[in-house]
Amino acid sequence: MITALNLGVPRVGAQRELKKTVEAYWQGKLGQKELLQAGAALRRRHWQMQKDAGIHAVPCNDFSFYDQVLDMAALLGCVPKRHRAVGAPGSLEVYFSMARGSKDAPAMEMTKWFDTNYHYLVPEFEEGQEFKLSGSKVFDEFQESRKAGFNTFPVLIGPVTFALLGKAKVSGWSLKDTVARLVPVYEQILQKLAELGADWIQIDEPCLVTDLSEEARAAYKTAYEKLGKVSAKLNPFIATYFGALGDNLDLAFSLPVAALHVDLVRAPQQLEACIAAAAKTGKKLGLGLVDGRNIWRNDLSVSLAVVEKAAAKLGAENVAVGPSCSLLHTPMDLDLETELDAELKGWMAFAKQKLAEIALLAKGGTQGRNAIAAELKASDAAQVSRKASKRIHDPAVKQRSVAVTDKMLNRHSGFAQRAQLQRGAFKLPAYPTTSIGSFPQTPEIREARAQHKKGALNDAGYEAAMKKEIASVVRYQEEIGMDVLVHGEAERNDMVEYFGEQLKGYAFSKNGWVQSYGSRCVKPPLLFGDVSRPKPMTVPWTQYAQSITPKIMKGMLTGPVTMLQWSFVRDDQPRSETCKQLALAIRDEVADLEKAGIRIIQIDEPAIREGLPLRKAEWKAYLKWAVDAFRLTACTVEDKTQIHTHMCYSEFNDIIEAVGAMDADVISIETSRSQMELLDAFVNYKYPNEIGPGVYDIHSPRVPSVEEMTVLLEKARAVLKPEQIWVNPDCGLKTRGWPEVKAALQNMVQAARLMREREKRAAA
Repeated sequence: MITALNLGVPRVGAQRELKKTVEAYWQGKLGQKELLQAGAALRRRHWQMQKDAGIHAVPCNDFSFYDQVLDMAALLGCVPKRHRAVGAPGSLEVYFSMARGSKDAPAMEMTKWFDTNYHYLVPEFEEGQEFKLSGSKVFDEFQESRKAGFNTFPVLIGPVTFALLGKAKVSGWSLKDTVARLVPVYEQILQKLAELGADWIQIDEPCLVTDLSEEARAAYKTAYEKLGKVSAKLNPFIATYFGALGDNLDLAFSLPVAALHVDLVRAPQQLEACIAAAAKTGKKLGLGLVDGRNIWRNDLSVSLAVVEKAAAKLGAENVAVGPSCSLLHTPMDLDLETELDAELKGWMAFAKQKLAEIALLAKGGTQGRNAIAAELKASDAAQVSRKASKRIHDPAVKQRSVAVTDKMLNRHSGFAQRAQLQRGAFKLPAYPTTSIGSFPQTPEIREARAQHKKGALNDAGYEAAMKKEIASVVRYQEEIGMDVLVHGEAERNDMVEYFGEQLKGYAFSKNGWVQSYGSRCVKPPLLFGDVSRPKPMTVPWTQYAQSITPKIMKGMLTGPVTMLQWSFVRDDQPRSETCKQLALAIRDEVADLEKAGIRIIQIDEPAIREGLPLRKAEWKAYLKWAVDAFRLTACTVEDKTQIHTHMCYSEFNDIIEAVGAMDADVISIETSRSQMELLDAFVNYKYPNEIGPGVYDIHSPRVPSVEEMTVLLEKARAVLKPEQIWVNPDCGLKTRGWPEVKAALQNMVQAARLMREREKRAAA
């Protein structure tokens, strides 16, 4: 029998139950007992859903109250010293302190999980780092599942991937040494799971689809040789995802494990080589055929042909069918979408529907095509419907895309000349202060939006409510002395969804929530067709905000690459072409903002680094079209109009030349969690334009002092010219509360003033 396998489910719940529960716990409205009970209820529900769908191999320990890498760090005792005094080892107090920070302990650094929009907490390897079994979560959840009657297998992040994802806080760090010290703890974990009755165990090693050094290759060999001696009873299988094994294929199949799972959605070209390697090594093969990162319905006929080929070569008992990766990255249930029209829904599948697709492929591969004949027919019809639909293709959009020229990708003058004109026009002080764009989304804002959507609040009433909020934000910024203001984005539900709602080619779900980090969930738009802008999207709101203040008001837009990355994107044409269509639509908005008198326009591109392919050989092509898309968006303005951009958690060393090629006048970046370490890439590159290194972490409720922010600015000043430096938070303030925002921004403005005074004294 071919096994129907799953690698993980969306843990937040169909109605974001986990988000609501965890936030209630943080707010003191819920006790620890109630939090743990809510987590257990969600787990049972998700195990039952998978069993009901026909999944034979159901995972456990894929659940987390915050992040799976943080869970692994806690299990391994990899807790930074600054968090150990917060509570007992393995406690929720320590766990959430690591994630969110506490009074005297800043949160751990956060960055993107490979090329997804999911954020993980970066493990820290300190001086004298010791690893020891420090928790019981994986054991507790395994026993919990078995007691509830579910035959689950535990999921762990593998030792080499864990080590590679971490960051050394000490010189002389060695991957070899770190893995060598991790392996004994993994041996303890595997031994205990075997004693508890686990017969299979999933070990996630996604780093096997990346470019590996010889040191990393050696680490894989030595780690799994040792783990193989204690895991024979466990039938461990390594799960790889997000790409092809490529030159790591022989290494992966040489490891002493029972099976390998491979991604055949991102990398269908590796099928033949993986089948041959599995046959040669006697390993079972997991086929990742159902897309774990997108919402399009599986072409069952095409996928079943792959299953049949693998079963014919390896034997049905040696084949499993599953998603390309954990379903963490997809919404939970398409059945909850009662407002999407039937045609669109017919092209889609969310996590629950993907589980059914996996079960169907396993059934069809085992019992033959006749066993799922009706489902195959329906799948074929959905594929034909989608390809033929006139809703997808717009000839005018395609013609405009073809007509793009190199001239449209360049500003009139170079940065040095633009900067001189802009400084003369704006007359800003040294260390000018601004924010990234959004301000807190208060209950009043959310209530007005909800009432407007229901029809209980008319357009005029909604506009009045939003203008009141905008005026309040503008007045506050004026009061504390901010230099370049923003309107606060009260009218925007999400930085991608807001724009997608006003563009052709997009559709929207009501409950398509996906976890971004911790309790933060996003609802990615559904980008199904050619994209165009029917009318201005932000101009009236920004124009109003500028009309009520003599200070400079910054226009706020989301860039084309981020619109692409943070949507569920059509898979029937190259992503580069879809991105160019988005760029043309946003270019029109930039032009209209400038015509309306907005002199500074920020085009956020936090997802450019996120979209970087995992293999360096593919970087050049991606960065070319990504940078071109940004320039196409921005290069319609005159020299006196200043273009800003913003980028989230990124290792900029990888893309610094591309960042330079974007030629934004000002870039703001998130640097506070890394203590300005991420600024090094700009310094080494000799970045000529202006930079706003974030001086406080908005992902934590902690309010940093004036002194802390000044220290960070001093670090920036040590490596940058004063005229290059802007002062701003790490990111937008949408998710924070007003009391902490007010305190933090006031401290930030004061830190900027202190820096100006020091510059004056130094010059005197």
